[in-house]
Amino acid sequence: MFEGAMTALITPFLENGEVDYEGFRANVKHQIEQGINGLLVLGTTGEAPTLNEEEKEKLIKITVEEGKGKVSIVVGTGTNNTAKTIKDSRKAEQLGADALLIVTPYYNKPTNEGLYQHFKMVAESVKIPVIVYNIGGRTGKNIDTPTLKRIAQLENVVAVKEASGSVAQMNEVIEQIPNITVLSGDDGLTLPLLALGGKGVISVISNVIPGQVAELVKHGLNGDFQKARDLHHNLIMPLTNIAFIETNPIPVKHMCCLVGRAGKGYRMPMCEMTAASREKVEAVMKQLGLTK
Repeated sequence: MFEGAMTALITPFLENGEVDYEGFRANVKHQIEQGINGLLVLGTTGEAPTLNEEEKEKLIKITVEEGKGKVSIVVGTGTNNTAKTIKDSRKAEQLGADALLIVTPYYNKPTNEGLYQHFKMVAESVKIPVIVYNIGGRTGKNIDTPTLKRIAQLENVVAVKEASGSVAQMNEVIEQIPNITVLSGDDGLTLPLLALGGKGVISVISNVIPGQVAELVKHGLNGDFQKARDLHHNLIMPLTNIAFIETNPIPVKHMCCLVGRAGKGYRMPMCEMTAASREKVEAVMKQLGLTK
């Protein structure tokens, strides 16, 4: 259920600062049409920390309306407050989520025991599967493999979104925790992870090229690494390098606009790219044949 290519959806905004719900709906439809395997709503890429509860609920409902039964629907409900995470997770379950993405509690920097207890309490509060999100660069706390191994023994913890940035750690997780699905949290490491035995990616750049990201993962899972490498070198890496020239999701939202998808607007403290970065993004997009 949680193998393949999943898109961490952006949240577009209107000129008045409100969420562009129709643009978001159109993006969801496009993702499904292009063959993506799953959709993550309210992740980092979706600027979830700046959305209010009503906005979050509407975005979940739209994703469920358009995607339920067609793709896996994952909702990001992790916070650095265990009680709030439980509350949000139960709400997402009620609204029709297929699974939850729970990020390492950020800023607090809990002990390994605190990490385990956090995930245990959240996992036991819902009936749907939980995907652990390990991204030390954002949270200040890496989930080491022994701790993840404990967390993976919880009944409905089924996968990990691995964004530690360490191929060695990803390999360690695959070797030592065979009962958990390992998904890449870095577009540039999707191919290496698939070669090691990983099962897919929760992608940022698939907001722009969902079909091609899904194709790369399909080739990797089928063992056709020549075709996967061609996509990796000729499209995925050049696009990944430029998608993170500034903090995600700033560049990828501009990239979506360039290919005719809804992507305008940011919520502070996210802001427009510098003119120099924008020129670089537009040059690469043109060079790759994604824009004229």
